[in-house]
Amino acid sequence: MAEISLDRHEAAPGVGQLDTILPRIAEEVSGLTGQGRVADYIPALARVPAERFALSVNPLHSEPVHVGDHDTTFSIQSISKVFTLTLALQRFEGDLWARIGREPSGDPFNSLVQLEHEEGIPRNPFINAGAIVVADLLLTCLEDPLHELVTMVSKLAGSKIVVDGEVALSEAETGYRNRSLAHLMKGFGNITHDPQDVLDVYFAQCSLAMTSDQLARALGYLANDGVDPASGERVLEVSQARRVNALMLTCGTYDAAGEFAFRVGIPCKSGVGGGVVGIVPHHLTACAWSPGLDATGNSVKGRAALEHLVTETGLSVF
Repeated sequence: MAEISLDRHEAAPGVGQLDTILPRIAEEVSGLTGQGRVADYIPALARVPAERFALSVNPLHSEPVHVGDHDTTFSIQSISKVFTLTLALQRFEGDLWARIGREPSGDPFNSLVQLEHEEGIPRNPFINAGAIVVADLLLTCLEDPLHELVTMVSKLAGSKIVVDGEVALSEAETGYRNRSLAHLMKGFGNITHDPQDVLDVYFAQCSLAMTSDQLARALGYLANDGVDPASGERVLEVSQARRVNALMLTCGTYDAAGEFAFRVGIPCKSGVGGGVVGIVPHHLTACAWSPGLDATGNSVKGRAALEHLVTETGLSVF
């Protein structure tokens, strides 16, 4: 097999063929329709048609390409944790990592058992407990964390992003386990604000509504050494962007992170709204969306689409 040597600032050979690759991927994953289950434990998400599918790719060196329902908004859910972590890295002046770990959990994203055993210190910022601590940190350093978050994400996406009020209310009405996580961590001293104030931020951030096109564009800074490709403005330092990508690879898809690394081979972050974002540093960002989830809370079609994408473009971080 011939070796391909790539300069990190040049487009990979397969990227130039995205116009033909993406429709082929859509056809391939259409056979998975009916597999997986919509996140019906959040009533507002239960009504989303399971057959929906979108795939958007935003290369650093060429025009965006998309296929399917790429202009349909969906609830980004846990993908929002990448944005809140970014905001905390920008604004929080203390030692963020003294209160949140950097290891895979190996347990469901809303596990109470692990949190109790580890005395209120979440394993990483991408499980629910970790993101709740990040929300607490944002309340410490920002007067209005939700406004700052929406402003930042809208700027990165190049269009106005809003919180879906119906989803936020649905989250709040059914978020009993998240309340338990917050109060448990409050008991251990790892939540400093009123748990309800922290949860208000958390439920709202998970309810951001975006399209796959918007997400692929908004996360471009993680593929570009921390610099937003659209504006040229620095979002994170180079080392911070690399660390966020590392956490996405090892922790971004809950207790299926090892399977994603094995099959997809790029940093990914998923959400129970059916979105999965993928980062190929120095080359592209991608977002796949399909609401049908597997047992670990990851989109069945989304994972398959990203696996096909890296296979056909020849891109991987390994």
